[in-house]
Amino acid sequence: MKIYYGWRMVAAGGGIQFLQAGLLHQAFGAYFAVLTEERGWSKTALSGAAALQPMEAAVLGPVLGWIIDRFGPQGMIRIGIIAFGVGFMLLSQIDSLAGFYGAFIVIALGSSLCGFFPINVAIIHWFEKHRTRALSALSLGLAVGGIFVPVVAWSMQSFGWRTTAFASGVLAILVGWPLARLFRRRPEDHGETVDGLAPVLRAAEGITRPGTGTKREFTAREALHTSAFWLLSLGHGFALFVVYAVNVHAITHMKEHLGYSVAQASLVITLMTVAQVGGVMLGWVIGERFEKRFVAAVCMLMHAAGLLMLAYAAGPVMLVAFAVLHGGAWGLRGPFMQAIRADYFGRRAIGMILGLSSLIIVIGQIGGPMLAGVLADLTGNYRAGFTVIAVLAGLGSLFFMLAKRPRAGTQPA
Repeated sequence: MKIYYGWRMVAAGGGIQFLQAGLLHQAFGAYFAVLTEERGWSKTALSGAAALQPMEAAVLGPVLGWIIDRFGPQGMIRIGIIAFGVGFMLLSQIDSLAGFYGAFIVIALGSSLCGFFPINVAIIHWFEKHRTRALSALSLGLAVGGIFVPVVAWSMQSFGWRTTAFASGVLAILVGWPLARLFRRRPEDHGETVDGLAPVLRAAEGITRPGTGTKREFTAREALHTSAFWLLSLGHGFALFVVYAVNVHAITHMKEHLGYSVAQASLVITLMTVAQVGGVMLGWVIGERFEKRFVAAVCMLMHAAGLLMLAYAAGPVMLVAFAVLHGGAWGLRGPFMQAIRADYFGRRAIGMILGLSSLIIVIGQIGGPMLAGVLADLTGNYRAGFTVIAVLAGLGSLFFMLAKRPRAGTQPA
């Protein structure tokens, strides 16, 4: 039986996201802890580096969205893999904070070009009926990547952070390049159909090509005039306050204030990853059965509760609760963020719509690490910063509750 090519792209995208999560996003906390101790750089200064990738993604988002809608994501993803790997090689050679920032600019650019945004847009164009399942399967790579964090931490302790960074760059290119070559633009351009369904079945189920059927397809300008666009973007941004603060600061918090080694703290991140995988699998099952905005609202409360457990942890039980609540919420909610936008606005201009959304969600991507880092430098611990971010996440659940689907309309054939 022939496997629908879209699922091959899902597997390739999952592999690339595994590399990014394991080598950068969830592993950044290990670099953060080691460099803070070795170089004496402040938490605020290092948090600024963590903000580079979302800042670049936000600034470039609308441009990248236009390029993807017009030319497809395949070329962009290939260029991104090379830049991502080269950035890590540059990181292994730095001797100053300025050099650290320079290397992370290259890493951030590569991550933006081959990361979450272009890969998700690519998958959205190949799926509609099974979109939530495809995006959930894709995010398994991002989730499972956290399991690789203890390997990165062990490598740092055994071989040093410079060797680990250089090896990460080589691995990213050797593994990522073949995966990047599997991406294609749209199924129609390659003799395929969305979801791999025969045209008769697609017509019977009401699934149509963008711009040609009866389902409402929004332009970017039309999407901007809906309250759903702004509410979803704000809700997504408030969720990322927690995600990015944890990725950057959780290991340092457990090391400096709870007395764990970097390797031991990395095991908590591994448990969080296991819970994230569980959340992804739950999303696979319930994604088409429940209204996504309500599920996302519940996940925001789980994010908030989990972060409070981390902030006030008095032992391993609370750390386990943090890992299960935050990881489960992240795995369940993450794939829904793009799926719900595609459900609401269609596929025709989804690249530009997601690119414009990045200008709003960057508030959480930058604000989470910076807020936690600044308050930690001022107060001497992470409790105040984590508490403020948890409250913001709880309030963010309201944005999803209010984000109703835009009024249905018809698209002329």
